[in-house]
Amino acid sequence: MLLTGLDRLLADAGRLAGRRYGLLAHAAALTVGCEPAHLALAASGAGAPAALFGPEHGLHGAEQDMVPAAGGREPWTGVPVRSLYGDSAESLRPEPEAFAGLDLLVIDLQDVGARWYTYAATAVWAAEAALEAGCEVWVLDRPNPLGGEVVEGNLPAAGMESFVGAFRLPVRHGLSLGELVRLEGRRREWAEGAVSVWEVAGWRRGERWGESGRWRRPWPVPSPNMPSPATALVYPGTCLIEATEVSEGRGTARPFEQVGAPWVDPVGLAGRLGERGMPGVRFVPVYFRPQFHKHAGELCGGVALAVTDAGVFEPYRTGVEVLAALRESSPGEFAWRRRPYEFEAERPAIDLLTGGEECRRAVEAGDRDALLAWIGSWSADEAAFRAERRPALLYPEAAGDGGGDEGDGGAA
Repeated sequence: MLLTGLDRLLADAGRLAGRRYGLLAHAAALTVGCEPAHLALAASGAGAPAALFGPEHGLHGAEQDMVPAAGGREPWTGVPVRSLYGDSAESLRPEPEAFAGLDLLVIDLQDVGARWYTYAATAVWAAEAALEAGCEVWVLDRPNPLGGEVVEGNLPAAGMESFVGAFRLPVRHGLSLGELVRLEGRRREWAEGAVSVWEVAGWRRGERWGESGRWRRPWPVPSPNMPSPATALVYPGTCLIEATEVSEGRGTARPFEQVGAPWVDPVGLAGRLGERGMPGVRFVPVYFRPQFHKHAGELCGGVALAVTDAGVFEPYRTGVEVLAALRESSPGEFAWRRRPYEFEAERPAIDLLTGGEECRRAVEAGDRDALLAWIGSWSADEAAFRAERRPALLYPEAAGDGGGDEGDGGAA
């Protein structure tokens, strides 16, 4: 059976004895028995956390995207909660004073393996502030639901850092959150041993969510619009639609798995995308009516992504092709998002997500050669990142690719 870092800490809860600790977690931080982390830790004999910290969407995952999450007190325990996602960019980076009176910060966040999923930024920035305040940091690791072997996408250009691209990673980075924090710790030259990772027992690096009988646990829904592993699989591509005025399916039962707008001809778009020959995916013409978010209440035409072979599916490349096809099929209606995006008002959202101007310029110009040249440049970035990440890995790579340490040990 697969046991997360949380499960393993609970089996050794004496390690928390006498510690005044804070917990950065969310609604997906569940035990193998589906108990929330803060309640399970409080009942373990170690005592309740002295403070709770919540990322985007809040401690209980109740808020939609780009909606400030409140602090206050956690209703079940009365423990004070500090939000790390408020109404300004400043709220995203806690000051060391936020960890006053604590000697340990425990982090348990379920990531989904995409550069722009914001929990990684929150984890690293909170760890950095906690270390500055003199706290030790433990990361309770969880598997990357996309698996840890495949790396896909370009590295962002210098100066393109943002909340949705805080680190120099490919879009699909293939790291667990614990590995990602270790990588950033090496880059930031944190003191050796200041951050410990409680590894996952029973996860093999190449496994995606639910592929093995060891995954006897339900999908934890890490954010309101990530309702299933199928959503996570397409998210590294269709999140790009957030940077347009096309609906990414929020407000429907299939966010990120379907995209569209009132002006889109679904049959035409599906046919155009089918001609791209993208591996492992089919495009199904659909109509849908979002109940909130973009085009709320309007009938939208579009496509649903049906992944037929997750092993060869390239979500980021597919998302770029969806952008290009939408622009080609509706050049008069297609538009980029111009409203602020994750507290960023100056740089276009599409540039923040793709890490530069190349994609936007090629799509705007309808320049297929330039777009394919940019896509072709990813392989060099992917190779460079694979080499850089290797010392931070905790779970072995496939034979011949180098390795990390076995993922069945204690805190590393």
